[in-house]
Amino acid sequence: MIYGIGTDVCDIRRIRASLERHGERFAAKVLHPNELQTWRQRSARWPERGVRFVATRFSAKEAFSKAIGLGMRMPMTWRLCEIAKLPSGQPVIHTHGVLRQWCEARGLRTHVSVSDESDYATSFVIVETA
Repeated sequence: MIYGIGTDVCDIRRIRASLERHGERFAAKVLHPNELQTWRQRSARWPERGVRFVATRFSAKEAFSKAIGLGMRMPMTWRLCEIAKLPSGQPVIHTHGVLRQWCEARGLRTHVSVSDESDYATSFVIVETA
């Protein structure tokens, strides 16, 4: 049964401006430590790829927060939600700490799709109950 659906469109130019203004501090606020490590690696090789990485994660977390009906309030936080990917490349959402406990208590499963093109990143999340 569907628990919630969320979608988000993120302006990549806005993320780029935030990274230019606040640097790694902005990335560290939005990204889980595993994501932060990936962002550093991608940014070192190709800075634009790093910007797009942050934008897709930002968008997916916004969509997830809408799908679970919390928005960005506890237990939903940027760093307790991680957008990872399977070996196939399929994106997945991993929750941590109190957010994980909250989702497990409700028996929630997530499905996420992310995409980016030129100036925008977009995400779509479906959350189901078992």
